[in-house]
Amino acid sequence: MKGTVLVVEDDATFRAFMQTILQDEGYQVETAVDGLKALRLLRQTGFDVVVSDLNLPGKSGLDLFRETRPDPAAPPFIFLTAFGTVDQAVCAIKEGAVDFLTKPLSDPQALLTLVQRTIETQSRTREYLSLKESEAAGLPPEELLFAGEAMRPVRQLVHDVAATMANVLILGESGTGKELVARIIHLMSRREKGAFVAINCAAIPENLLESELFGHEKGAFTGAIQARQGKFELARGGTIFLDEIGEMPLSLQAKLLRVIQERSFERVGGTREIKADVRIIAATNRNLREEVGERRFREDLYYRLNVFPLRIPSLRERTDAIAVLAEYFMQRFSSQLGKQLKGIEHDAVAALRRYHWPGNVRELQNVMERAAILSREQVRAATLPDEIVSASREGALDSRERLKGAERDLIAQAIAKHGGNRRLAAQELGMSRRSLQYKLKEHGFLDE
Repeated sequence: MKGTVLVVEDDATFRAFMQTILQDEGYQVETAVDGLKALRLLRQTGFDVVVSDLNLPGKSGLDLFRETRPDPAAPPFIFLTAFGTVDQAVCAIKEGAVDFLTKPLSDPQALLTLVQRTIETQSRTREYLSLKESEAAGLPPEELLFAGEAMRPVRQLVHDVAATMANVLILGESGTGKELVARIIHLMSRREKGAFVAINCAAIPENLLESELFGHEKGAFTGAIQARQGKFELARGGTIFLDEIGEMPLSLQAKLLRVIQERSFERVGGTREIKADVRIIAATNRNLREEVGERRFREDLYYRLNVFPLRIPSLRERTDAIAVLAEYFMQRFSSQLGKQLKGIEHDAVAALRRYHWPGNVRELQNVMERAAILSREQVRAATLPDEIVSASREGALDSRERLKGAERDLIAQAIAKHGGNRRLAAQELGMSRRSLQYKLKEHGFLDE
């Protein structure tokens, strides 16, 4: 289907003619004989474009157009007019209508071209906004996003689920890149030309979250001076990402469950059913099974969202990816700063690998931005935060102590095995008697 079109025309023959040529071109077409019926249809469902006669019984095409303008989701209008009312059509264009065609249509292709161009313009606008959102999020190359052995199975699962319409629940600690994975799923899906709309359920006060999700009508509450689209409407034809879904209050969980089940919703203060043509990807750093057990999360909603669970490993589980991720962030930030840093020195990489990264990839990104600002030619350990360098030293000392203890145990075992015979013990350990003598003193087996 190329798009949905509402044709408003009181002449039955001409209305049927336009419906036929649009349907033959692959559009889904609804029709209305007057402005009042058209307004009812517009309040019940969404259309990509309206093709309307200017002169209609009851409510004119221009009145219909003006009445829909306060709605931020109102579709664009193309008007049909006789030569005697061209001035009204020009007035409509000044008020925001797309264009007009004169009746009778000398060339039906003109209508098809105008409808196609209007829908494509809307699609490009949504795609542009989605692209700008991705750029703002700093979406890295796929190879980098899935760097590390622990991410290999995650990458395969993402490829498997992207082409479907299944709801996805992304699990993982804060800062692991759950939203970036959600964006990749969207870009690999059949909805990639639609918008990707993200909302953090934990960042918005409970009394405002419902309006953010579903929008509101004018006068729905104090301060609602005009109608407003919610995230579900903005994501029409695309994907909505519900981050920190575990923080959503129970009252809204019930409404979200209804949207998933019925694929429709109403704005706050409204009665019009709006179709929820969206794919839902949710994410949380909580254990939702435990939340269900504690009655803080609805069990039925959990099973609706958990169709395809996807766990993102922490950075502690991806130490083999730290060097390549750090290099990517260093290059990105040095470029933004107008620098040409040559890389990261070995000691700095070692320190990054030993650190435990409670903030995961997001923390690594912040660390490398700071390092890029402080560095001159190369990122050195001195440009890293003290807690990373000190943790690295502690880790190195701890490793040396463990190695020293293991060596002491092996020497003790060899000496005991050979009844105190140092020559035989040295042979088993693969060292000279002199070296063994030195080690015995080092580990306190012999007095000085």
